[in-house]
Amino acid sequence: MAGLHTEGSHHHSVLSIYGAMRRETILQRMEDDASYRSLSAIGVEVRPLGRRIGGGSAARKTFSPSEVATAFAHAERADIILSLKEQPLRLVNLPDFPRKPVIVCLHRSDPENQGSALAEFKTAVADGRVAAAICCAESTRAAYQRAGIPQSLLKVVPNGVDLTRFQPVTGRKRSALRRSLGVPAKGEVVTLAARYDAMKNIPLFLASARRYLEHEPNGHVVMCGAGMTTANVELCGLLNDLFDDEPRFLNRLHLLGIRRDMEAVYAASDVVALTSTSGEAAPLCLIEGAMCGAVPVSTEIGDTAQIVNGIGLITPPEPDAIATTWSEAIDRRAELTPHLLASRERFSHTRMIASYAAVINRAHRELGLRVPQRL
Repeated sequence: MAGLHTEGSHHHSVLSIYGAMRRETILQRMEDDASYRSLSAIGVEVRPLGRRIGGGSAARKTFSPSEVATAFAHAERADIILSLKEQPLRLVNLPDFPRKPVIVCLHRSDPENQGSALAEFKTAVADGRVAAAICCAESTRAAYQRAGIPQSLLKVVPNGVDLTRFQPVTGRKRSALRRSLGVPAKGEVVTLAARYDAMKNIPLFLASARRYLEHEPNGHVVMCGAGMTTANVELCGLLNDLFDDEPRFLNRLHLLGIRRDMEAVYAASDVVALTSTSGEAAPLCLIEGAMCGAVPVSTEIGDTAQIVNGIGLITPPEPDAIATTWSEAIDRRAELTPHLLASRERFSHTRMIASYAAVINRAHRELGLRVPQRL
């Protein structure tokens, strides 16, 4: 959204259904979010409906008259509506919602595992509201096509990242970053950047970390994201179960929680790891980490095999295999670094932004409308 806005051809505003989200022990306020701050800094209006996460699921699925009025007002002044994933379509599908073309942005590969979202998506398609659906991965397009979404609506725009932010560092600067994370300059660092969620398969990651720390005396494991702190009782229970006989290994496992400087965390790492076994499409952590010089190592899910092709490694979803592959990636880091650097343009967010703009403008042309000015 920031890229589309600064590119200059569209004017944007954002409506968030929730003003805060609770993840584990953390209440994440919209105003504290880095994306909110960056959008606000460039003049993009970001407003919530006013609700906060919590209460019964039935209550959360209904909208108050004031919430409906706010959403209708935003839609009325838009030329086109972009929906982040399909869940907000339950708002778009309300009776008398302004009939504006909707582009749905899809970021997972398991549409059947999203509650009522797929049904809402199909309702919006059947009602003629959906002009296009932008898929972040080929696996996303294939999954939604199998689920019954017309192929003609599904457009693939691969994820990209800001290459001026995500870039490798070397020498003293890298050593300083490691010291700031509590990691020794000569340690061999594997990083997981993920929220604490079943989709991320944290038990598999921790079992793999146990094997890795056991066999690599210079190895360190970094975990960051919502819920990756000692305040998470469930995470602490897993750590106790896995490291009860060797608690000393926990001295080399670093729980960093939510970070605002992920580019620094990645640049201080040797490997960026992912152990998900469902849901993923084109995980940004692998791309961001690779652009900072960390070798991406992932289980095969979604488009991960295509993302790491030539620059990283795919591993079977088994702890010993994962730990061994992390060690192999570290051993081959010097070999893979030139390929990581050569792949940077492939993952550029400028390419992604141009592709988003093309889909938006094409949708309007096909509907016989002028180029959209407000999104």
